[in-house]
Amino acid sequence: VAGLRRFRGAAASAPRSAGPTRTGERCDLCGTELPADHRHLLQLEERRIDCACEACFALRSGDPEYRPTGTRVVWLDGLEMSDELWASFQIPIGLAFLMRSSAVDRVAALYPSPAGATECELYLESWNQLCADNPVLDGLETDGEALIVNRLADPPQYAIAPIDDCYRLVGIVKTSWEGISGGAGLERAIAGFFDELHERAEAT
Repeated sequence: VAGLRRFRGAAASAPRSAGPTRTGERCDLCGTELPADHRHLLQLEERRIDCACEACFALRSGDPEYRPTGTRVVWLDGLEMSDELWASFQIPIGLAFLMRSSAVDRVAALYPSPAGATECELYLESWNQLCADNPVLDGLETDGEALIVNRLADPPQYAIAPIDDCYRLVGIVKTSWEGISGGAGLERAIAGFFDELHERAEAT
């Protein structure tokens, strides 16, 4: 999750619809200075989010080692996931994102921690059951987007979001964590992240 502190800072300082305001950030591929609202690529092998200028984004989007991050946010109020099905995933916390990964040729589950993104092995039968119960997940873009699960909220929250937003959540958790349990600041930061996702989904 190298660079996520910088990435989170840029996201917090300007809305996604910002114009060409310069932030001091530079393209991770060529070093060109970037506007606040710039594009991102996922480096598949390292699962690293790279900031990209428009030229590098267009040039490298088709490279075997990169994939462009997704663009849509879909809020899933009606997603069906019982406590029993969630338990079968054996993810140790109630906050995670699940993505189809071409690098490992399977569905990967990652959850944020103070150390960054932690991957756990996902049981295919459980994922297949989740998709059978929720056909909207069949359209999940490989490498580009993920299902974000927040079962720390009451009621639980679910959304399909671009993969760079998923890693932005990792950065938020990493930089907001305090003490042993995370602290009240972390709870507010996570709630704010999902409020923002909800607003973006309603705006589209």
